[in-house]
Amino acid sequence: MGNPWAGEVTLVIDGTPRRLKLTLGALAELEAGLGDDSLVALVERFEAGRFSARDLLALILAGLRGGGWQGRAEELAQAEIEGGPMGAARAAAELLARAFTVPGGADGPV
Repeated sequence: MGNPWAGEVTLVIDGTPRRLKLTLGALAELEAGLGDDSLVALVERFEAGRFSARDLLALILAGLRGGGWQGRAEELAQAEIEGGPMGAARAAAELLARAFTVPGGADGPV
């Protein structure tokens, strides 16, 4: 379902495969939700393995929004994510990597 060349990731939520994508609008919403924090700080936390559950939910919500989902944050917080917290963490990390890496990997992160 998710096209890695388009920066998409698939995550099964409540038994339904959902497309996640960090569009510019989704990134702006994510950044606004981070408050004083920055996207760079979020990426650094993921790279160091120091991310929080709040980081996971914010990132997945932004990806869902970029993929066209119209649900609320409260719905996501109550949802069953396939793979549990580790499945959510893998999808979130993959989403960040796909959003900030040139396809093919030759040029590294943008």
